[in-house]
Amino acid sequence: MTWVSYAAIYLVVWALCLFVVLPFGVRSQHEAGDVIRGSERGAPMMPMLWWKVLATTVLAAIVTAVLLWLLSNPVLREYWS
Repeated sequence: MTWVSYAAIYLVVWALCLFVVLPFGVRSQHEAGDVIRGSERGAPMMPMLWWKVLATTVLAAIVTAVLLWLLSNPVLREYWS
């Protein structure tokens, strides 16, 4: 595989991990009791997106490393072929 393939796999895994990480630690305005006038009550108060991007990047790197190891493992390649 080329580095482009590795990058494509990482980006797909990163996007999937983002959807896993996004809901953690989110409180809506309604739950916090501080609804801003003119906004949706279910809108998040403090989404902490930078921490979620960092967590997603680390998680995606780990998942990608395990995935690439599984794809390159000779025992599993023999089993899958």
